[in-house]
Amino acid sequence: MAKSPKSESGGPVVVPVVEFTIDGDASMTVTVDGVPYLPEPFAPGWRRESFPTILDTLTARYRTPLRVQVREADGSTFTDIITPPRERPAPKAWETPPSAPTPPIKSVPPVLHQVMGSGFVPGEDVAVAIIHAHSDASGDGIARAVLTTEQAAAAVTGEVILLGRVSGTLTIGRIQ
Repeated sequence: MAKSPKSESGGPVVVPVVEFTIDGDASMTVTVDGVPYLPEPFAPGWRRESFPTILDTLTARYRTPLRVQVREADGSTFTDIITPPRERPAPKAWETPPSAPTPPIKSVPPVLHQVMGSGFVPGEDVAVAIIHAHSDASGDGIARAVLTTEQAAAAVTGEVILLGRVSGTLTIGRIQ
């Protein structure tokens, strides 16, 4: 018999539910566990393009996966679980020997490579595989991924997958 997941305190795991309701004009309302989540005072109302900002803010605030439910103006719905990015712990002072030399700081900017694909919902989260990062689709539905030389080298075929987390759009692009 499977046990229910427990939180660090030993109680049941609670996943906040974030609901987006999108109107025909791309404006939207947002609730977290049924409580309205509003933009800052004097800021414009939420719009479809606000998805990434809202999700980034809420994942940073809650530091736990979020259940995201989207209700479109046409009545269609979408549900997903969004996980916060992993935090890399800083090395402790006692883990670095005091005699260890400080590595020189390189002032050479990294060489970046771009991959593009179209057909995404404006503002949606787009997964980039070899999954080194996530990107957002622009207002015209085009997603761009910027990779370092090291990341591009890991894609031995020179191809990268862009996957729309809302639309389900999948494109395979060549590294430029």
